[in-house]
Amino acid sequence: MPGTALITGITGQDGSYLAEFLLGRGYRVHGIVRRASTEPTERIRHLQDQVVLHQADLTDLASLVRLVQEIRPTEFYNLAAQSFVPTSWHEPILTGDVTGLGVARALEAIRLVDPDIRFYQASSSEMFGKVQETPQRETTPLYPRSPYGVAKVYGHYLTINYRESYDMYACSGILFNHESPRRGLEFVTRKITHGVARVKLGLDSELRLGNLQAKRDWGFAGDYVRAMWMMLQQDEADDFVIGTGETHSVEEFVQIAFDYVGLDWRQHVVIDPQFYRPAEVDLLLGDRTKAERQLGWKPEVGFEDLVTMMVDNDLALLSIATDTDNRMAA
Repeated sequence: MPGTALITGITGQDGSYLAEFLLGRGYRVHGIVRRASTEPTERIRHLQDQVVLHQADLTDLASLVRLVQEIRPTEFYNLAAQSFVPTSWHEPILTGDVTGLGVARALEAIRLVDPDIRFYQASSSEMFGKVQETPQRETTPLYPRSPYGVAKVYGHYLTINYRESYDMYACSGILFNHESPRRGLEFVTRKITHGVARVKLGLDSELRLGNLQAKRDWGFAGDYVRAMWMMLQQDEADDFVIGTGETHSVEEFVQIAFDYVGLDWRQHVVIDPQFYRPAEVDLLLGDRTKAERQLGWKPEVGFEDLVTMMVDNDLALLSIATDTDNRMAA
């Protein structure tokens, strides 16, 4: 029988898709939002009459304990983080507090209130960083190359430690890059598709990017949240790499996006050194063998379909905004 889920980061890309997925399976869904003068809930606006939002914070253990006591969830999904890698160099302490120590506070809240709650930690392929083997699997040594990656390693190993020390059902999904039309504009994939749409509509003439040779394993966020849920349905907690098993360069992403709208990317893309990372992660490629064998999970949306889906969405959004501006100016 479906239970009650508590999601940190419910207003983010993954949180919104996970909330949709769990509601579709009959769960009661609760989400954590931070107290702010404005709450960015546009990704879950269509769900707000179906989910219950609560104010709490991963930097405040007392607020998490209170909330877990109040809700008594059967499943706790920790998706919240300071998750933008470039920002982690500018704000390394905040990144460590939220992305790293926030995991400790979530696990402690569960341990103190009800250790039977099943816990999912959103680990990241950025933990592999300077990769020690290709493809990367659950046993690949970790070598993070950013404060974000370092913080994720802390949260990952702490999840394992609580599982082994307190016999808690705590697992990590080591998710490779996953994108969607709901991706934030600061991330390179959405920056590309949004920029392509602006160029196509005549709103811009160029798109400024950094390292086009970096390679990533890109999948669709809607597929990946299904894997999160599947991990918590197993008899025993374990950790799984979730990826497509394919790698593509930023340049390939750019070319597909521009080709889709009938433009030559080389006439519009400008390489800007300010967008290079201080320590680059050159190649990430996930081995999903374990997830496919034990969970029965595999991705359903292919790379090119993902890119064109995102371009279509940005074209539609910008066309609506442009039409609105034109009507207001008339």
